[in-house]
Amino acid sequence: MSSTSIEEFRQEVRSWLEKNLPQELRVGSRKGLPKDSLRKWTEALVSRGWITPEWPTEYGGGGLDRKHAAALKAELKAIRAPMITSFGTMMLGPTLLEFGTDEQKQEFLPQISRHEVVWCQGYSEPGAGSDLASLQTRAVRDGDDYVITGQKIWTTGADKADWIFCLVRTDLAAPKHEGISFILFPMHQPGVEVSPLTLIDGSADFSQVFFDGARAQAKHVVGPVNGGWTIAKRLLQHERTTDGGSEGGITGAMKETLADFVKREVGVENGVLADPQLRQRLAQQEIEAKALKLTMRRAREEARAGQTARDIGSLGKYRWANMVQGEQNLAMLALGTQGLGWSGPGFEDTHLERTRAWLTTRADSIWGGTNEVQLNVIAKRVLEIPE
Repeated sequence: MSSTSIEEFRQEVRSWLEKNLPQELRVGSRKGLPKDSLRKWTEALVSRGWITPEWPTEYGGGGLDRKHAAALKAELKAIRAPMITSFGTMMLGPTLLEFGTDEQKQEFLPQISRHEVVWCQGYSEPGAGSDLASLQTRAVRDGDDYVITGQKIWTTGADKADWIFCLVRTDLAAPKHEGISFILFPMHQPGVEVSPLTLIDGSADFSQVFFDGARAQAKHVVGPVNGGWTIAKRLLQHERTTDGGSEGGITGAMKETLADFVKREVGVENGVLADPQLRQRLAQQEIEAKALKLTMRRAREEARAGQTARDIGSLGKYRWANMVQGEQNLAMLALGTQGLGWSGPGFEDTHLERTRAWLTTRADSIWGGTNEVQLNVIAKRVLEIPE
């Protein structure tokens, strides 16, 4: 790809997008997109390796260097193309590229790049949330397998997942951080029961998952047995860096930007937002979003350079959670009493969508590590404050 200049590549991408991205999909990454069009769009991305543009081509990736990958992402964002992402592309894949065996990479990475397998994350438990290392789900060796017994909770997409990457305790006598392993196994098997949880916004994206004799192949332990805590922390860095570098809860998920939405609801006078207080808060929100974007760019550069000791991803996750909640708070202020609707007459669909999105973001400062956990990590690993 180095033989193609960035500008030539941009022109190539624009031409390709005109041919492959229909108008009805140029509305950002949000729910309710036409399934047939979305399927064809996904297939088009797979054909170029652009679901995982920086991964090696041998694993189904695009083989792009970081500058060309950044140019691709910029063009996709500019045209408001739906981003096809998953736990596989954002978290497990990068972790396998760093820690997986050659056999594990060949088995799992091409499937992730082709968007063929849905993954979920088995981390939190009823008694192990912020103190994740207290987890009690057990894995006992039985020949070439491990037998899994225990429970996970707040498992996003577990009811739709094909496989799970899971933290399990493989040495009950070891100190809690040293007896944990990171293992992969299929969800569709005897001994796995999934129970969805209804959330405050009416959705059921999270689930409880019960394991009672589920089986995982020993060859699917990632990293050393009892060395899973290191793998788990690295995966969380990928997760938090992705969260911190995302577009936020409105631009990416909704049909219009926060600024456009507020202007439409509040009105414009003399070319500026009619409400001066909202105008000031909106400007501050956009400043914070830009600052976060630059910080997360630095985090990605450090990760590419192998500088993993400083967990800037936690800083991004903390600021991102506050930023997304701030965005939705602004949207509610702009809506006024129209933001109080749940269903029925008198409320537009766009208003109801905002209200439910506002409720959803109450969890953003909890999942992926609470704000309090992120502040502890920042203190220790970024600011290096002694305990």
